[in-house]
Amino acid sequence: MEKIDVDIMQDTSEIVHYDATGIPLYIRVGELSFYPGKKALCHWHEDIEFIRILKGEMNYYINGRNVLLKEKDGIMVNARQLHYGYSVSQRNCTFICVLFHPSLLSANKPLYRKYVQPVLENRRLEYLYLDSSQKEASLILSYLDQICALKDKGEAGYELEIAGLLHLLWRNVFLPAQGCLPEEEDPKASDIRLQKDMVSYIYQHFSEKITLEDIAASGGVCRSKCCRIFRHYLRQSPVDFVNTYRLEVSSYLLKNTDKTITQIAVDCGFNHLSYFSELFARHFKCTPREYRQRASISSSVLPPHLPNQS
Repeated sequence: MEKIDVDIMQDTSEIVHYDATGIPLYIRVGELSFYPGKKALCHWHEDIEFIRILKGEMNYYINGRNVLLKEKDGIMVNARQLHYGYSVSQRNCTFICVLFHPSLLSANKPLYRKYVQPVLENRRLEYLYLDSSQKEASLILSYLDQICALKDKGEAGYELEIAGLLHLLWRNVFLPAQGCLPEEEDPKASDIRLQKDMVSYIYQHFSEKITLEDIAASGGVCRSKCCRIFRHYLRQSPVDFVNTYRLEVSSYLLKNTDKTITQIAVDCGFNHLSYFSELFARHFKCTPREYRQRASISSSVLPPHLPNQS
């Protein structure tokens, strides 16, 4: 069986697949309809993430908190936060997604220590809601629009312009962030760390046989606590999450490779083709073969949180 590797850092955070080698930046206009069930998988990373809603609404789940993002508004998700977006009432949503690594703001070390590091290390600052009717938030959202437009044009040196806009954007993040003063660690922080460990185990071993005991052991907890944590933070059982991730990877492989359906099922950890087909049909409302026939092999872009298939 060909092993599919997931890009994971030593601290179990995910490696984002950036737009260009050497530039830690990811910019996309996306739709929730691109994701199975109009729901992204739970993930986290060292990068700072901005979402700007262009059309519709999106629910955003961050460390157990649910935030409704309204049209024209957005959100800044701080580094290392457990998060995912999903549709409201299965309606589609169009949005801008901008991710960048904090190193893009670190050219001057004193400025980084004064204005960037305090935000990244503030445990209370999980996210900032960007209300388009508010001045500072409106500026941030306009910078996101400009960044996306620069990426689309792709003119020579556009990355330099984007880097400049990110610095202007960050000033407007830093000002409201000052109101979130650090405090003692939230009691839920240990459960969030356990959730990250267990999800990372699934990402790294989804192509293998995984039991509830394996998942619980990866977090050093009993099976019942493992299930409670998954239910609280991901609204799924551990086994359901495993299958959801396997199905998402399989859908990407169906669209972007010429592997047989049987091989894809095996590569994604399904030992029986009939079981894979049953789950796939339940999840996507069509068979794997029908899904492949509807999809364009060259149309999909690898989301930043999916394993690299190369």
